Amino acid sequence: MILYPAIDLKDGRCVRLRQGDMGQATVFNDDAAAQARAFESAGFEWLHVVDLNGAFEGHSVNAEAIAAIRGAIAIPIQLGGGIRDSAGIESWLSAGIARVILGTAAVRNPALVKQAAKDFPNRIAVGIDARNGFVAVEGWAENSTILATDLAKRFEDAGVAAIIFTDIARDGMLEGVNVAATAALARAVSIPVIASGGVSGAADIEALADSGAPIEGVVIGRALYDGRMDPKQALAAARSARRSP
Repeated sequence: MILYPAIDLKDGRCVRLRQGDMGQATVFNDDAAAQARAFESAGFEWLHVVDLNGAFEGHSVNAEAIAAIRGAIAIPIQLGGGIRDSAGIESWLSAGIARVILGTAAVRNPALVKQAAKDFPNRIAVGIDARNGFVAVEGWAENSTILATDLAKRFEDAGVAAIIFTDIARDGMLEGVNVAATAALARAVSIPVIASGGVSGAADIEALADSGAPIEGVVIGRALYDGRMDPKQALAAARSARRSP
């Protein structure tokens, strides 16, 4: 199981939100590049970056901070937040981002996602953020009438690299990942699923592995920043999950 430490960017700084509320942002590091280097030094093999301002405004906002992160580390980065057209996708991929995450675009413009997945094999992911089972868009500010599983199935044969599934109610709350919903989604589609939202400790990683569902990875945020989860402990739990049958 791959662990994705998260850097959420608001006004160029590393923050964590509670349930996607920009008004409840806690700043953990003013230097995003330094935070990225710390995660790489700790042994993580991927980095998950979200442009929070971009998610709300509909276009990339924290480009300077993202470029600084990319220049500071060698590990691959998956990036989401405000990327909603082909120009944005191509720009970030050409700038060295390994994987672009499309969330709102997956609902508003699924044809864009499918074409991008075709044009850039293994470099396009779909971000599905759910509130009470229904997909939220525009930086989680709006709810749709689409069920998370139904949206995922729309991309079953599109060739997307992964689905990043976030339970908004759990995000930033340290109340535990929604294992049941994540496992159900992973079983419903053949696309690799990455869990996100609410991870509070190694037990969550173990619970996802023990579910028996084909869950490829886990995004970890606040638990790393506030010290509830030690990077070595998290990586050890992930390695154990990889060895599980």
